[in-house]
Amino acid sequence: MSRPQNIVVLGSTGSVGVNTLDVIARHRERFHVVALTANRQADRLFEQCIRFMPEYAVLNDAAAAELLARRLREARLETRVLCDDGALEMLVALPQVDTVMAAIVGIAGLRATYAAVCGGKRVLLANKEALVTAGGIFMDAVRKHNTTLIPIDSEHNAVFQVLPVNTRSDPASAGVRRILLTASGGPFRTLDPAQLVHVTPEQACAHPNWVMGRKISVDSATMMNKGLEIIEASWLFDMPESNIDVVIHPESVIHSLVEYVDGSLLAQLGNPDMRTPIAFALGYPQRIEAGVASLDLARIGSLNFITPDAGRFPCLSLARQALRAGGGTPTLLNAANEMAVAAFLARELPFSLIPALIEHVLETVTVEPLRALEDVFRADLTAREYAQSWLERSHTAANTRVLAG
Repeated sequence: MSRPQNIVVLGSTGSVGVNTLDVIARHRERFHVVALTANRQADRLFEQCIRFMPEYAVLNDAAAAELLARRLREARLETRVLCDDGALEMLVALPQVDTVMAAIVGIAGLRATYAAVCGGKRVLLANKEALVTAGGIFMDAVRKHNTTLIPIDSEHNAVFQVLPVNTRSDPASAGVRRILLTASGGPFRTLDPAQLVHVTPEQACAHPNWVMGRKISVDSATMMNKGLEIIEASWLFDMPESNIDVVIHPESVIHSLVEYVDGSLLAQLGNPDMRTPIAFALGYPQRIEAGVASLDLARIGSLNFITPDAGRFPCLSLARQALRAGGGTPTLLNAANEMAVAAFLARELPFSLIPALIEHVLETVTVEPLRALEDVFRADLTAREYAQSWLERSHTAANTRVLAG
């Protein structure tokens, strides 16, 4: 390489962001961090700035940004701290930026990720909600601006690795019959469904295999994460919903498979460590060391596969329903799920009622076709308003029952 790859890490203090910086630290000669961004974790972002010395740091919280700026001045570091609307979009569009790691969770990361695509950057996509909420608009921009888009989710990264290089946007031309996404099944795979009403946030966030953020951990427990991944895979690989299947694989060793028309199943295997897909994307088309231990198949001994129980995981069916409906329905699904998960984590909604809230929004809200990014945000806001109203009514009803009892 003639010079280091200039990279912006959106969401650097989250799980994917931290793992991205771990891989970058192993290859200082290959990468230069231009900017790091976070929501409000000033302490962690300060530590990252000291270690990687970016030109820019962004925090959404004004008080946290002021604290970070003061600490960086005291450390005599020249990193410029931003807390302005549009700061993320400005940074990803900088001419010197080659690569953007899009690791902000939820629809909050959509604008900046879309701006990176429109800037023709190399986009490493860990923000699945960008495709879930704005798939057609997003992929049209990828094609228009000739953007290199590499998925970071371990499942989609596995499919990306297994598909022939020149057929990733048209797998059918390579004889692909279906994509098979694997799922761990989360912490409640064998729990009696009647017990789900008593599940706590701490239990839901205790993933058996992966280290993830709280929102994604809850999505894994409900299997909405896999539902969102079906939608993402459909857009990424131009694959109809009927040709994307899910299988529970508790060991999380096979990260996904591709079936071809001749009956072959090709899979990507590895330890459950996000540094593997991150390193693949950072180094692509070369392979670079990730700090991940070799997979010991003899120690694992056996691999198991189970068909998901639709009764235990209704969110999976809701996601398929939204993808089949098309238009803005997946946007509604994502917004309702974000509201439901936030309410559960705040102990305001039982785990078992997360699907009920999502289903209510899908059945109640009518959304216009999505033609531009602003249409996506309007649909998202409408879904959140309906979800909030449902939560308030449910809370009132629950309090009434308590008083009556």
